[in-house]
Amino acid sequence: MPRPTSKPGKPTPPQPAPPDVVSPIWLVKAIALTIVTALLCGYLTLCLLFYQGQWQLVLHPTRTSANPTSIAGIPYELIRFGPDESATPQLTGWWIPVAPGSRYAAITILFLPDGNGSLANALPTLASLHNLGLNVFAFDYRGYGQSALARPSQQTMTQDTDSAWQYLTATRAISPQRIVPYGTGVGASLATRLAATHDAIPALILDTPRADLLDVAIRDPRATLLPVRLLFHERFPLAEPLSTLRTPKLLLSRTTSPDQTFLHASDPRFTVELASPSEALYTQSLIRFLDQYVAINM
Repeated sequence: MPRPTSKPGKPTPPQPAPPDVVSPIWLVKAIALTIVTALLCGYLTLCLLFYQGQWQLVLHPTRTSANPTSIAGIPYELIRFGPDESATPQLTGWWIPVAPGSRYAAITILFLPDGNGSLANALPTLASLHNLGLNVFAFDYRGYGQSALARPSQQTMTQDTDSAWQYLTATRAISPQRIVPYGTGVGASLATRLAATHDAIPALILDTPRADLLDVAIRDPRATLLPVRLLFHERFPLAEPLSTLRTPKLLLSRTTSPDQTFLHASDPRFTVELASPSEALYTQSLIRFLDQYVAINM
């Protein structure tokens, strides 16, 4: 008797592979890498923001909307100069001339102000210089006073200083041998650079310098976690240029000891400590210096 044949069964469908099990260690590593990448990107962004905005640590410009009626009672001429590509003047300055026959009528002071405030803060100094019988030309850098609105920096302020020099020597046809740069605050660095660039400058006056500003940036709490030494470029160097500059220089310090940047300045130099406000000592120092190094050659 034949055996019954069994009917072939339906083929068994393939079973899906069990899902891969994600290793917890891999997850931890991926999360850690994401966090580190985010922190690194955030830190680099912070470094970029510091690089672009570092000027705010050392420069504090003030804008002004009106001109003074006089410089401590002294009449002056408002000057707009330094045209850009559009032929629009970018800088505003004050020309404060003395009467012919004044003691130093042949000498012009190119006043380079500090990076804090504006030229309006220098009115007493400008009046004192003029009262000695000196012509004075002072101006605001871009970003200051009524000069063009711009972000100030060592580079733009150096360019503005060159524009002021060009205005005096080319537009007003004043001989370089009759121009004495007077720098205060960060303007001391700009005045020193100008004297180093133009050998014809007869003398240099530096008053209470605020330069070599890396230490200022390092001490700022906003820059505590950043590589400031690598990123900072608004330095306004002074000590090193002074150590090699042979131009006669009057170095005015407003503290009980000489400014540290003056200690290694090369000769000829004349250092005066004005520990307390003294108009008489200030005036005597300027007269002695100008008579010895400038007026004698006029």
